[in-house]
Amino acid sequence: MSSLVVLGTMEQGLMYAIMVLGVYLTFRILDYADLSVDGSFTLGAATAASLITAGYNPWFATLAAFVVGSLAGVFTGILHTKFKITPLLSGILTMTALYSINLRVMGKANISLLRTRTIFSDFTSIPLFEKYGVLILSLITVAIIGILTYIFLETEFGLALRATGDNELMIRSLGVNTDIMKITGLALSNGLVAFSGSYVAQNQLFADISMGIGMIIIGLASVIIGEVLIGTTSIGRTVFAVLCGGVIYRYIIAFVLQLGLVATDLKLVTALIVIFALVSPGIKKKIALPGKNE
Repeated sequence: MSSLVVLGTMEQGLMYAIMVLGVYLTFRILDYADLSVDGSFTLGAATAASLITAGYNPWFATLAAFVVGSLAGVFTGILHTKFKITPLLSGILTMTALYSINLRVMGKANISLLRTRTIFSDFTSIPLFEKYGVLILSLITVAIIGILTYIFLETEFGLALRATGDNELMIRSLGVNTDIMKITGLALSNGLVAFSGSYVAQNQLFADISMGIGMIIIGLASVIIGEVLIGTTSIGRTVFAVLCGGVIYRYIIAFVLQLGLVATDLKLVTALIVIFALVSPGIKKKIALPGKNE
């Protein structure tokens, strides 16, 4: 791969890593299959793009994307906790509703951000940051979010959140309101996903109604890749592994494209990656068992 492809892939990988961290919070921490991610990603991109084209400050637009994404997560959480709708169905309902909401937010199927001010144009206008400004800003953002997530998960509230996913009945018997835990976890997760969507839209200079399709599979693939390659011996290492998984996944996709595979086959490649990552621990265990018996 050329140096330009390597740089661009790293930049994209870091932006998508924020989304992967959001998926990790529900998939691993809460043990909750949240399909609303596909809609939340587009919601973040649509919100940021709409506000930027309306003349708002891009930094405010990016923050607004996180807020509206969190509200989408709250809605999913309320459907599940208060109306007793299953996690899978509550996510599907939110994702379906968000499709129409995203169209309302954008007013059309896509928005161009060409010749508009974005957070990246602001950052690359700083001397010495012209060439690597996008990479540096993405790296700083991922580092800050990763550290804050680690600190949050180590707090008393964070421990209660993790316990809710591990053993809901046990933590509820200790007086913890698990409904609040789930709603908070879903809000943070979808907020991060929407935040990632706003970054991707500003980097690609457009927001499209279909840009979030399949995002949950990409997130799961990245989480599993990171966990398998780096490990999960501690919460700090797991957060680092998940973020790295997002970057590694983008490099795998870039490598596959360099081999000549058409872009329309990427969803198939992603599905195969997830399948391989899920079955590899079982295969490894079966291979190791005969040696142990000896």
